Amino acid sequence: MIRELDRAEICFSYKVTDEDLRNAEHRIVGQERALMALRTGLMTDRTGYNIFISGDPGTGKLSSLRAETAALEGDASRIRDVVYLANPTNPMSPVALTLDRGHGKMLKDLLAGMTAADSRDVLERAASMIPEAEGYLRVLQHFPFDEAYSFVNLALDRSNDTSRPFIVESHPTFENLFGYRDMGEKYPHMAVRTGSYTAASGGFLVLTADEVLAQKGLWDAIKRHLDSTAMAMTTPGVQGSLGKEERLRPEPVALATKVILLGNEDIYEKLCEKDEAFLRLFKAAPQFDSQMDADRNNILGTLGYIRSVEPDITPEAAEELLRFSSRLCEDRGQLTTRMGLIGDLMSEARLAGDGKVSAQSVRTAIDRRAYLTDILEERINQEIKDGELLVSTDGSRVGMINGLAVMDRGTSSFGTPAQISATVAPGSEGIVNIEHEAGLSGEIHDKGILILEGYLRKNYARTFPLSIYAGLCFEQNYSEVDGDSASSSELYALLSAIGELPVRQDIAITGSVNQMGTLQPVSGINEKITGFWHTCRLCGLTGRQGVVIPKQNIRSLILPYEVEEAVSRGDFHLWALSTIEEGMELLTGLPGSERDRKGNFRPGSFNRIIEDSLRKLYESGKGS
Repeated sequence: MIRELDRAEICFSYKVTDEDLRNAEHRIVGQERALMALRTGLMTDRTGYNIFISGDPGTGKLSSLRAETAALEGDASRIRDVVYLANPTNPMSPVALTLDRGHGKMLKDLLAGMTAADSRDVLERAASMIPEAEGYLRVLQHFPFDEAYSFVNLALDRSNDTSRPFIVESHPTFENLFGYRDMGEKYPHMAVRTGSYTAASGGFLVLTADEVLAQKGLWDAIKRHLDSTAMAMTTPGVQGSLGKEERLRPEPVALATKVILLGNEDIYEKLCEKDEAFLRLFKAAPQFDSQMDADRNNILGTLGYIRSVEPDITPEAAEELLRFSSRLCEDRGQLTTRMGLIGDLMSEARLAGDGKVSAQSVRTAIDRRAYLTDILEERINQEIKDGELLVSTDGSRVGMINGLAVMDRGTSSFGTPAQISATVAPGSEGIVNIEHEAGLSGEIHDKGILILEGYLRKNYARTFPLSIYAGLCFEQNYSEVDGDSASSSELYALLSAIGELPVRQDIAITGSVNQMGTLQPVSGINEKITGFWHTCRLCGLTGRQGVVIPKQNIRSLILPYEVEEAVSRGDFHLWALSTIEEGMELLTGLPGSERDRKGNFRPGSFNRIIEDSLRKLYESGKGS
C-alpha cells in the first residue's frame, strides 16, 4: 500500500518541563556495559588484564576512566617509592628497590652522609629502619666501601601520595615512556631517569593507540615491558670494548603498570587480527557507544550535561538540543553520547543569542552552520537550474530516475539529486554497471547491481531465461560511487527501461533493496530529503514533488523546520514504502498485480508489461 506521510508522522520534538531540568544530574549515561567492562579490567590483577577502550571521540572514555580509577579503594601496598642503587657486581645493572611510602627519602637521607669510617654502622641502622632494603644493605657491607654507594637515586618519591598513580602520557616516545641515561652523571645508578611507564608503576598508564602505533617499534617495546617489566636504556654514542653499543640495564621495578589504550574500533579490530599477543595482553576491552536509548534516564542525564554548561537553560532550548542530539544519531529513539557536540552547539547558540542559549538561538546556530557549509550545494543546485546538470524535477521519462546522494565536507554533509539512467537491448551480458567498467564503483555498489539481476529472475524470468543487455549509469558523475542506498533507484530506472514505462521525475528515490523486492533502510535520510527540497524550491515548486523512503526510515526523520512546514502546506511530499511494487505504482501510475492461478500477471499491470518485454528480449536474442 502506498503510504504518504502526514505532518504528525514527519514532525518530531521533545517535551521538557521545569521539573525535568530540576531532576537532571550531570553524569556518564548510556555506557553501562562499557563501564562494567572497564571496572572488570581495573579491578582484576591477573597478568594480561590491561585495557583497550574503544569508542568515538567525545563518548566519555577518558572522563569515565578518571572517575572509575578515583573510585577504587586505596591499596597502600601499591603506593611505593622506587629507588635505584649501585650494583657492586654489575654497575651497568643498577638495583631497583620498591619501598614503603617515605622510606625512599629516608634511605637517601641516611646514606647521604655516610663515610668509609662509619659505613657499617650507617648501613646497619638503615637496614633496621627500612626492612625492605635490609637484604641489599647487608650484602653491601661485605664490599669495599666506595663513595658511589652513598648515593641513592630516588626515582619515585610518593611520600605525599594517597592513591594509585594515574598518568596520561600525551606524547609517547621511547624516552618519555621508558626513560633514558643521563650522560652527565658519573655513576650508572644515578644516571637512571625514569619515564611515565615506571612513574605509573602500581597504577595506571593511559596512552592513545594511534600515537603509540605511529612510533616505529614503540608498540613492540610496550608489549615486551608488559611481558617482562624489564627495561634497557640505550646509551647514544658510547661503544663498549666489543664494539657494541653500551647499555644501561636497570633491574625491573617490582610493581606492575596497568596500561590503558584509548582508540577506535578499527584499531582494535586491526590489532586483534594482526597481532597474536594483543588479546593475551589486553583482555579487557570496554566499548563506548556513540548513541543511547532516548529513555527517561538518558534524557535526564543529557539534560544534566546541558545544565552543567548552561545552568539557566529554558525547557524550550533544552528541547531543541535534545532534538539535535537525536538528529546526530539519525534516530528518534536514540540520543548521542558525544556530549561535546552538544556543548559545541550551545557555544554557537550563545553567540547567536547575544550571550544566551534560547530555543531560537539554537535554531539560528543550526541554520548558520548549514549556511556556512552549503557553498557546494548551492553551486550544484544552480547548475541544475541552469541546465548544466541534467536533473528533472517535473514530468515523466523512460529509464531515468532521480536518485539521492550525500556529499561530505569535513563534519558537514548535504544531499543532492543524482540522475540515474538505464538502457536495455537484447543480449546475454546481463546488467552492466558502467561505473564499475570505468573504475568508479565500490564493492558494495557492485553487490547492489548483482542483486538487481536476482530480483528480475525471481519476479519475471520464471518460464524463460533472463537474456538482456542493460546499462546502468550515474549520469555526469566523475567520482567513486559506493554503498547500496541507490539500488532501489537503479532498479526503478531498469524496470522503466525494460517496460518502456515513463516514471515521474518530480519524485526522488532512496533506499536499498534485496532480491525479494523489499526496501531496506539507509543512512543520510534527512540530508537527502532536505537536498531534494532545496533543488525543487530553486527550480520551481509544483506541489507534486517529494521523496520516497523505506518505511523503516520513518524513525530517522528529524527534518529542518522548513521542510516540515512545506509538507504541512502540501508543497512537498514524503512517501514511506515497503516494496519495489509500491514504488512502481507511484512512479508509473499503473497498478501492480499478483500472479493468477495460471501464473500470469493481470493485463495492463506494470508487472505484465515488464515480463512481456523481458520475454520479447529473450526471443529477439534467440532469433539472432
